[in-house]
Amino acid sequence: MPRPAPIAPVLAALWSLRPDVTHLNHGSFGATPTAVQEAQRAVRERMERQPVEFFARAWEGLLDAARADLAGFLGAGADDLAFVPNTTAGVNTVLRSLVFEPGDEILLTDHEYNACANAARFVAERAGARVVVARVPFPIASPDEVVGAVLGAVTPRTRLAILDHVTSPTALVFPIERLVRELQSRGVEVLVDGAHAPGMVPLDLDALGAEHYTGNLHKWVCAPKGAAFLHVRPDRQDAIAPLAISHGYNSPRADRSRFRRLFDWTGTCDPSAWLCVPVALRALEQTAPGGWPEVMRLNRALALAGRDAVCAALGVAPPAPDEMIGSMASVPLPPGSGPPSESPLYQDAMQAPLLERFGVEVPIIPWPEPPARLVRLSAQRYNAPEQYEALGRAIRAALDEEAGRG
Repeated sequence: MPRPAPIAPVLAALWSLRPDVTHLNHGSFGATPTAVQEAQRAVRERMERQPVEFFARAWEGLLDAARADLAGFLGAGADDLAFVPNTTAGVNTVLRSLVFEPGDEILLTDHEYNACANAARFVAERAGARVVVARVPFPIASPDEVVGAVLGAVTPRTRLAILDHVTSPTALVFPIERLVRELQSRGVEVLVDGAHAPGMVPLDLDALGAEHYTGNLHKWVCAPKGAAFLHVRPDRQDAIAPLAISHGYNSPRADRSRFRRLFDWTGTCDPSAWLCVPVALRALEQTAPGGWPEVMRLNRALALAGRDAVCAALGVAPPAPDEMIGSMASVPLPPGSGPPSESPLYQDAMQAPLLERFGVEVPIIPWPEPPARLVRLSAQRYNAPEQYEALGRAIRAALDEEAGRG
């Protein structure tokens, strides 16, 4: 089977992805454009030329400027944002800050990212609280099914709901505005796991009004790895502290809020990923004449076309309505039969042959648990329609081979 042209030629020069691999898994770790990589190298060179100047005198202003650019993109106040290394750290920060009592309930859905679900379990076990899981169907017919499942799991003991904006395994855009509004009307605090949302869907965090929202910037914003944020509503900031407490805890400064003092310095680290967020925002904005709105629209259109191509190759119907799709889409596959791999991230036996034989990097996700599985495809500006047609043919061939071995 011939391999597809791995990267859309007109945009190939903007990324340093391997030219012999069709990269349809932007959703896992993102991919940083070369211009952003160069900007990060420049930040690191500046840091190492005069470390004391950088950390003791320049750090605060540089961080403030990067956070202000990000705030405009997110529809948030700059002082309500803190940089964190990833969304998992953001979720842990909120969970480890809140006080849970025995019998309290933390509400998740069964589409929640495993690492964040584990963080909730850990905190609940230590406090004598419990995790309640709302079962959201997939395939799914309507966003109403998400709302019904989540609200149906709320009880008088529900203390916190952790909800995906865009689910990781099933790639569904949840009706997050409606969920936040309904949960808050029932007295339930909300932490939004927005790992995939920034750069995929438009955000206005102030209008959303969730108590806590955390999202990655290395995925769809294409910032360097280690760039993410935590947004905390002003009336909740006194209750939230970073995972590492440092000098800000007893700082006498009155010109910055407690939230700023605690989060802006948690110890020496490499801040280059955070400081390059403005560069990443501009780099992606420039890949389409209409800027970020057009980037999101084009990626979504390509994801929908890619999903439809895979569904046609497999002879199945799309498993979710178009309105619940962003820049990723998942399609259920027949149950797997091979042994899982040793990797906690890629556990299906089909993963290796898709890459080794067909040159396609795409995740095969065991969900909700083996042997059930999904293929999740991503669409970024470097992708092209023919890559998804080739993906459908490759999966069809791999399934036929599995059937032959069975």
